[in-house]
Formats: sequence, structure tokens, C-alpha cells
Amino acid sequence: MIRDKVAIIGMGCTKFGERWDCGYEDLAVEAYNEALKDAGIEKEDIQAAWLGTCFDEGMTGKSALPLSTTLKLPFIPVTRVENFCATGSEALRGATYAVASGACDVALALGVEKLKDTGYGGLPEFGTLLGTKNRLVYPNITAPGAFAMMATRYFDRYNLDPEDGRKTLARVSAKSHHNGSLNSKAHLRREVTIEDVLKAPIIAWPLGLYDCCGVSDGAAAAIVVRAEDAKKYRDDPVYIKALQVAASPGEELLYKWDGTHVETTARAAERAYKEAGIENPREEIDLMEVHDCFSITELVTYEDLRISKRGAASEDAKAGFFDLDGEIPCQSDGGLKCFGHPIGASGLRMIYEIYRQLQGKADKRQIEDPRVGLTHNLGGFPPLSVAAVCMFGIDRG
Repeated sequence: MIRDKVAIIGMGCTKFGERWDCGYEDLAVEAYNEALKDAGIEKEDIQAAWLGTCFDEGMTGKSALPLSTTLKLPFIPVTRVENFCATGSEALRGATYAVASGACDVALALGVEKLKDTGYGGLPEFGTLLGTKNRLVYPNITAPGAFAMMATRYFDRYNLDPEDGRKTLARVSAKSHHNGSLNSKAHLRREVTIEDVLKAPIIAWPLGLYDCCGVSDGAAAAIVVRAEDAKKYRDDPVYIKALQVAASPGEELLYKWDGTHVETTARAAERAYKEAGIENPREEIDLMEVHDCFSITELVTYEDLRISKRGAASEDAKAGFFDLDGEIPCQSDGGLKCFGHPIGASGLRMIYEIYRQLQGKADKRQIEDPRVGLTHNLGGFPPLSVAAVCMFGIDRG
């Protein structure tokens, strides 16, 4: 267990979007410089670093050398990690475990992705990035199609009229767009109404354009130290309460999946709650950032995290439970819905929002006196996936 053994003393996050004016290296430097300044340290203080990136391998293959060369970090150990959409969370996990073990005193985790330049989203060159086996196992699958099947199964299992179900999903998206409109670092900053969502072109029924996150570029970074040293650097460090990852063994893909939940999220959440000492998450968590690649993903995640009862997330969403002024604000920064999903960066971007909120520095999005925050990353498709659940807390003295 690493509960309260490690603290975050600095974070940085770029503006996400179609960053045609920047390369992979520019984004990494932008996030890194903000994190260094926020932590109040020099680059010479960093003793080890983890790079999270999924697709862009630059000119050095699968190594972490781009981190050393771009950030001018000579002769320290650097490690590249990749766990599909949970890559950013995985980078923080590596840095955290190194500090907790005593292997180093100060470690960096950085996630970065230039999706707009890799052809991600269906252009021909994207096919060469997936590997040969993917073309055999998933020759026709798409992410919107996979999550659309989850939505239709969810509607059926819980007796939601399809149009009422679509309105609930629209409510989820509209909520996030409102929050994103308040965030200068978000890609999409225009509010949309429930009616806008319902009238948008269908991508894979019942999911329309505004039910899907976008394709963006971005980077985020975190600097961690041992908890007992954290206040030497700043008065308001954020303490890591839990880091848990669960990966599917494959049975759900073949014959176990019921279509309405993600088992890896539920398993990772239970372990995270145990590690953090959380008994009733609905009462003890103050805010969340979850992996809303699609509106249905966010809705189902409410239940997988035991915030809503099974089948009751729709009612909670309609009641405003997850709104910015609700009981547990979810996606207070706008989420993947408004940031897009540069894969290596998303996990750390979520953590950046929790970090800022716990410190009371989230500007117009700031919620009242938060103490415990949660992030959730989901990689892959619902029945065959990896999920990361992380929890964070602040010492209010």
C-alpha cells in the first residue's frame, strides 16, 4: 500500500486542442515547465522520470529517450510506460512507487500525445500503429460502436425508454460542456443544451456527435516526493491515497459480460477504496474525474464506482447529483468530452484538475472545501479493458 506515503508537489497541464503549432516536444516542455515552477524546484532535483505515451514513438521507438533529450534530463533513469487509455495514470504509478520504495526522492511523471499528427481517428496510417493481431481480432470494431452496444443494453436492462435514455445521456454531455466552458485549457469551450445534443448527427445509435469525446493534442505532468518531505516544498501538497489498476483476463469478452458494466473499473475501485480507507464512496468522495470517452461510459462508471446504485445512475444524473453544484461534481474541468483524449496525457490531466480543486485553485469551477478526489481511466473496450482508479486528499490542518 502507498496510502499517504507519497505527495504531489507540482503539476502542469497544457491547453488541449488541435495544437498544429506545436510538436510532441513543445507540449512536453509546456507541461513540464509549469510543473517545475509549481513545485518550486530545479530540473537537477529530479532523480527519475516516467514517460506515458501511446502512439507517437518519435524517432526512438518505444524507449523513453524523448523525455531525456527534450527536457534535458541527463543521465537519470527514464522509463516509458503504455497502458492504452490508462497510460497517464500508469506513468504516475511508476513515479509514485519509486518514491514510496525509497529508490529516489523526487520523481517526474509526464504524459503526452500528438494525436492530430498520428492519423488517429481513421486515417490510413493509423492502421500501422495497431499491430498485426488487432487486425485479426478487431477487424470491424470501432469505439463508438462498442460503447453504443453498451448503451442499448443498458437501456434494455433497466427499462429505460430509448428516448428517455438518450435525454439522460444528453444531460451528462451538457453538464460537462458547461464545466468546460469555464476552463481556459479545454479544447471545446462552447456550452451545448440537451436539445443540441439530441439534434446532433448520430455516430452510432444512440450516441450522437456530442456524446463522443474529440481527438486532441496535449500533455500533463506531476512531480512527486515522499509525504513526510512534501511540506518542505509547499504548504498545500496533495497526498496520494490510492493507486489501483485492474486488467481484464478476457472472460468478459467471450461469455461473461452483461453489457451494462465494466468489471475492471469495479475491481480497481474496490481495491482503491480499501487502500484509501473509504467505506461509503457516495458519502466520502467530494469530486471525480472519470473516463467519459462517451456519455454512456460516464453514466455506467457512476455505478461501477458505487456512487450510484445499479440502474439508478440515470436518476442521479437527472437530479443534478454530478453537476458542478451537486453532491459529487464529476468532470468539473469538462472531462474528455471537452478536452478530447490525447491518450498518454488524459490520466494526468484528470489528476491535474483534482490537484487544483483540492488546493482551492480551480477559479470559476472551484467547488466548496473538497477533501477527497477520485480519478478513473478506462483503456480498451468494455468487456476487455484496463481500468485505473486513483484517489487523492489534502491536509486541511
